[in-house]
Amino acid sequence: MQSQTLEQLTPNAAQTILANLPERIRMAFIDRAAEINYPVEALVEMALAGYLDSESIGFVDCKPNRGRG
Repeated sequence: MQSQTLEQLTPNAAQTILANLPERIRMAFIDRAAEINYPVEALVEMALAGYLDSESIGFVDCKPNRGRG
């Protein structure tokens, strides 16, 4: 398991963000995280990063071992 840096969203911070979202959006994050087997904090971080920087890692990049096209 890779250690978190100060630039990564912590699980507690992600839970705080999720707790303040509308139920359907919160559940969409949780369901998608389970579907792709990623920590929910990684998805929240990617969503925020994608909004701020179109060049950041995104949801398409979540499964690097999955073949494209």
